[in-house]
Parts: sequence; structure tokens; C-alpha cells
Amino acid sequence: MERRPQRGAARGRERALSAATVRAAAPADAAAIAAVYAPHVTDSAASFEAEPPAAEEVLRRMTAEPRLPWLVAEREGEVVGFAYAAAHRARAAYRWSVDVSVYLHDSERRRGTGRALYTRLLPEVRALRYVSVYAGIALPNPGSVGLHESFGFVPVGVYRNVGWKHGQWRDVGWWQLVPEDPPVEPAEPLAWTP
Repeated sequence: MERRPQRGAARGRERALSAATVRAAAPADAAAIAAVYAPHVTDSAASFEAEPPAAEEVLRRMTAEPRLPWLVAEREGEVVGFAYAAAHRARAAYRWSVDVSVYLHDSERRRGTGRALYTRLLPEVRALRYVSVYAGIALPNPGSVGLHESFGFVPVGVYRNVGWKHGQWRDVGWWQLVPEDPPVEPAEPLAWTP
């Protein structure tokens, strides 16, 4: 005899499988983004920051020039993750390259939320005429490596012992997403408009 799941259990599975909503981050999301990010700073080596940034600092980063995409994932009206692009380096010749990052609330791991964020973020970055997209990943982090490689990022190198956090030296691996045919004469990148 086949056993039917209890009604509450079925609803719980349905909720677990439902997709988070992804949208452009607004200034009002800065505090929620800071709250999602804080444990990655304090409790892991995923971020090399020493102190979690306050909402004001997150807002400053969101609106920094050149303006680049910041997205949030929401579930039941609450921000549960975010992804963004940032300038790769400051010197002019780097202006066609960006770094991307995604951070999730612990409850969102393995629910497709990181994938949903990157599914929207990466095309937006390309539409702004950025050519090379990089991701720096504190190692080991098989979940993040798997996510990036599933989008076509390839490993390009490792900075060994580049950061000291939580009592030990940390390596950072770098992954790159490059278009098949980079433009011979790239057009200037565009500013993102949320």
C-alpha cells in the first residue's frame, strides 16, 4: 500500500521547491542585504572582510560608480539572498571586466536560489557590454565552485595564502567566464539602470 504524505509535509516540500523571486535591489533593501551577508563575514571564510558592513555601507557599494547590477532574491517577502557585480580593478584597461558574487541565507542553500540570481545577473552584465566576468572563491568551497562551473566559469588560478581569517591562511581560487568571441574593438560599458 502506497503511503501518502501528510498534508503539512507535502506543503513543506512544495514550499521548499518553490523558486525565490529575483528582482533589482532597491536602496530600501540595504539593511536586509547586510543581514544576509553578516554571517558570511563573521562565521565563515567566504568573505575576507573583518567586520560586517552596516546598511549605509552596503547602500554606498550598491550605488558606487560605475553603476553595476545588484539583485535580491525574495521568499515570502523577505530577502534571502543577493548577487552583484563590481569593478574587477580600478585601472582603465580593466573597465570591461567585472567580479560577481552571490550570498545566501543558510536556509536557501541547495534550493536553486543562487542559480536563479546568476541566471538573471550574468545576462544583465553582458548586456552592459562587460566582456570578462570573474569570481574569487575562498577555498575550499565546493558548492560555490559547482555553481560557477555550471554557468561556464573556468578556473584560471589560485592565490595561495592570500588572506588570514579564523586563525589560518586562506587560498582564493579565481574563475573566469569569457565569451567565445571577445569583440575586437569593445564598446564602452554602459551604466546599469535598476
